Amino acid sequence: MPIVALPDLPPVLKQGQRLLGLDLGEKTIGLALSDTTRNIATPFQTLARGRFKTDAAILMKLIAEHSIGGLVIGLPLNMDGSDGPSAQSARAFARNFEAVSDCALVMVDERLSTAAVTRTLIDADASRRRRGEVVDKMAAAYILQGALDRLRTIANPR
Repeated sequence: MPIVALPDLPPVLKQGQRLLGLDLGEKTIGLALSDTTRNIATPFQTLARGRFKTDAAILMKLIAEHSIGGLVIGLPLNMDGSDGPSAQSARAFARNFEAVSDCALVMVDERLSTAAVTRTLIDADASRRRRGEVVDKMAAAYILQGALDRLRTIANPR
């Protein structure tokens, strides 16, 4: 399935299918999972990044196990909205994954997501070690929750 815009995602999903949020880092991939009603994002796990083929196989297994209908991939744009190396890497990951999966893909702006999550963890007095353990999957949940909230707004405009 091609990469779609967020408003075009709901028609391609079946009832009860979840969304999987991805925060792609250089060394890890943070994952978050939505509930079956696609209202709440929950931090799920952090994968150590390997070769694309290995990462894709792990994601395909999770897609099958958790009835995932779409991936919400964080797009780390520069503050001026332009693509930097991280955004180019995220786009390449999405294009490569699109070639091996039928799962719908959406890319969403994730500027400052990791910074926001880190601030929250610092405010909660989490140790540096604990922050390192959870920041990637929490950033994925932050990205996914933003997408879920926008989908609700699109479905029910005021």
